[in-house]
Order: sequence, then structure tokens, then C-alpha cells
Amino acid sequence: MKTKHIFILFVLLALVQLCIPAQMIFNRESILKQGIAYKFKTEPVDPSDPFKGKYIYLNYDLRNVEVGDKDWHRKQDVYISIANDSLGFAKAVTASLEKPESGDFVLAKADWYSESTSELRFSFPFNEFYMEESKAYDAEVAHRDAQRDSLPNNTYALVYIKDGEAVLENVFINDIPIATFVENE
Repeated sequence: MKTKHIFILFVLLALVQLCIPAQMIFNRESILKQGIAYKFKTEPVDPSDPFKGKYIYLNYDLRNVEVGDKDWHRKQDVYISIANDSLGFAKAVTASLEKPESGDFVLAKADWYSESTSELRFSFPFNEFYMEESKAYDAEVAHRDAQRDSLPNNTYALVYIKDGEAVLENVFINDIPIATFVENE
């Protein structure tokens, strides 16, 4: 009888351990399929973390938004409303401490607030792009070189946004996925 209860408990525990990652994967796939795609201009760095592996750390050109007088605090959660600019790149429309009722938005972290310019600097949660380890360094070099190119807006991250959640799908150089770009060089 005791063995039967232990077996049932084991099966339930195993199911929970499978369901949680499956739900996380399902949520990300849902955002990729049903979310709105935005292009974010990038500025890369290529760190290496022994626990995370090789990835490209992305700084975004979009990191400030003009706000009214508010009591903003460092590391505070802020909702950044997003829209496309005339060139098709993401721009910050507003920042709020409360979840917007309409439009696309991302939950970000406040970095600092400048009283003189009434600007809030923030950080997006999708700033790490993981790649095959053998390609990460070459990708970083290619991305950095593309940033120096005379062509404007030639490097960007494609991010899907749905209900305040964001998924970084890929990083592009001259409209070519970065892994493909590195392979062709």
C-alpha cells in the first residue's frame, strides 16, 4: 500500500516537472505566432558566461523615453508602450507604472531618471541572444563591423510582443539572420 502511494507521488512529481517547461515553451511559441513583430536597433557586446554559454549581449538604441514629473526609482518595473517609427523600427511612446489598457507594451526596468531632460532611461528584458558557441565570436565581430558601416539601420533585433511579454526571435545584419550572415562570410 505504501509503495503504491510513493509511486503515485512519483508520477505526479514527474508530470509537474514536464508540465512547467512545456508551459514555458508553449507561452514563448504563442508570442512568436500571435505577437506583433518589432525591429529594435542594436549595439552588441559578446560576453561569455560559464553557466549560460556564449551569447551576444545586446544594447538597444532605444533606451530613453520622455516622461512627465514622476517619482521614478532605479530597478523599478515600468511599462514601455511601443510603436513603429517612420522607418519601421520600434520607438518608445510612453512609460508608465501601470499596465497600459491598449497597444503594445513591454515590462522593462528603470535605470535612471533625468530631471533636467525629463527622460527615463530603461533596460529591456530581452538583451541576450544565444548562439552556437563556435559562431558567437564571429557574430559579434560581424555585428560590430556592420555598426561601423555607413548604412544606417542595418543591424537590429526582431522581437515579438504580445500582452506585455516579449520574445527575441533573431538578430539581423542587412536583413540577414546573424547566423546565416556569419556562415556566408
